[in-house]
Amino acid sequence: MALYIRRRELVTVLGGAAAWPLIASAQQAKLPTIGLLGGATPAAQAQWTAAFVERLRELGWIEGQTVAIEYRWLEGRFERSPSIIAEFVRLKVDVIVTHSTPNVVAAKQVTSVIPIVFPSAGDPVGNGLVTSLARPGGNVTGLSVQSSELAQKLVQLLRDLLPSVGRLAILYHIGNPVTELQTAAVMAAAAKFGVDVTVVEIRRPEDITPAIEALKGSTDALIVPSEPLYNTNRIQINSVTLKERLPTIYFDRAYVETGGLMSYGPNWPSIWRRAAELVNKILRGAKPADIPVEQPTTFQLVINVKTANALGLSLPRIMLARADELIE
Repeated sequence: MALYIRRRELVTVLGGAAAWPLIASAQQAKLPTIGLLGGATPAAQAQWTAAFVERLRELGWIEGQTVAIEYRWLEGRFERSPSIIAEFVRLKVDVIVTHSTPNVVAAKQVTSVIPIVFPSAGDPVGNGLVTSLARPGGNVTGLSVQSSELAQKLVQLLRDLLPSVGRLAILYHIGNPVTELQTAAVMAAAAKFGVDVTVVEIRRPEDITPAIEALKGSTDALIVPSEPLYNTNRIQINSVTLKERLPTIYFDRAYVETGGLMSYGPNWPSIWRRAAELVNKILRGAKPADIPVEQPTTFQLVINVKTANALGLSLPRIMLARADELIE
């Protein structure tokens, strides 16, 4: 009898041990899940993602313990957005987090039920993402960057750097609706100063180098908006603009960290931290329809002094004094 009992106990123990992976899997499946769709690559968005995950942790959402995150990356290929969002729907994620207007538009078209948080998007009202900034009214909310205000400052900074500037160029990624807004805003700002703007159309990564090389001798400076395709290929952009000795300003300091001349724009990691706070509200029961769309209030000027020297530029003292960060 004793032998029988021990065998039965052994079977029970082994059965329990075998069941542990199933129990653990079930527990994992019960975790609130965030579907995070990055427009660029993991490396290109490392700072943003780290800031997002860190803020979630501070709010009690620890990845792998109290929340699960499904990561997907587009590498600037917006045409893949709908299929990935559909995958998130099949996975029954609790919140979708994505940035860049085409991705957010795709997410809203695929699902009107799952909450969507965008760390950045251009003109969310005009693009039909929300009813109004104060009362989004649907399943989408987040943070909006106003292109007109940024454009005015970017053009002014280039005039401070190059007082005789008369011609500018801007990269225009066809297929991204916010690019049209950014370009229009730059052209309007430049017109106030009597500066001409050349629009450089980009459809795919292979277009970048020849398009910039073709600008040689026809423009004084280049503006590169914050956009997943450019972010993914920022080292390539920095390399060709330096080779062509073309002063370039960006919307994002990440470009300057990798050799770009200067940037003016929001503190993107802080924006992603704020996006994590919106996700926290939703995971705790708030509805996107009731969470106002916010706008960043802090902007940073970052200058790469080493790149300026390589381009043979003399940085005005007033610009150096205004810079929030100098990379040397």
